[in-house]
Formats: sequence, structure tokens, C-alpha cells
Amino acid sequence: MNPTIKKVIYWVLTGMVAFVFLGSAYGKISGSIGNGFGIDAATFKMLGWIELGSLILFIIPRTGVLGALLLVAYLGGAIATHIEHASPIMTPIIISVFVWVVALIRFPELTQRILGKNNG
Repeated sequence: MNPTIKKVIYWVLTGMVAFVFLGSAYGKISGSIGNGFGIDAATFKMLGWIELGSLILFIIPRTGVLGALLLVAYLGGAIATHIEHASPIMTPIIISVFVWVVALIRFPELTQRILGKNNG
């Protein structure tokens, strides 16, 4: 595949991840997402800032792998919270899988390390 087309694809996918997390972070920081799961407003706001910081790290190519790991860890916490409160868990699972797929496309070293493949 043409390297330019590959770059366009991974930036579009990165934009899709950013869209999801920006909306979620904005809702938490602005307070428009209610105090769910017994979490107070200040904690929700802090979670929004953590989410936004992780997203920024993900978007920047040099720190993207760290950002991907932080976003997936964040979603692991979301999954655990949903399980604890008997809420549906498919949404955070799907988003987590999507973040992994985008990370594997963006960062060939992850593909090589995790899947044992060479994307040369």
C-alpha cells in the first residue's frame, strides 16, 4: 500500500478515536455528563482531564504508544466500573478494541511486538 494512503488512513482512524474521547472528556470536564456510578462531580472532572491528557499523548506520534496504553487502561477502569454497577459493558469493550486496532495500524512496532509480525 502507498505510504501516503497509509498515513491518511491512520490519521482518519486517529481522528475517530479523538472524536470519541474528546466528547467524553468534554462531558466530564464541563459537568454535562451526570454524576453516575456514585462518583462525585470533582472526581468526574478529574477523570475527564486524565482522559484528555491520555488522548493528547495518543495523538502525538512520538508519545502515541504511551497514549494508547493509557487509553486502554482507562477503558479497563470503565469496564470494571460498569461491571461493578451491573451496567452494559459492550461500549467500553468495543472502544478499547478499536483503540488497539488503531494503535496497531499506527505503530508497526506494536504489531511486531504483540503479534510477532513484520510490517516492513
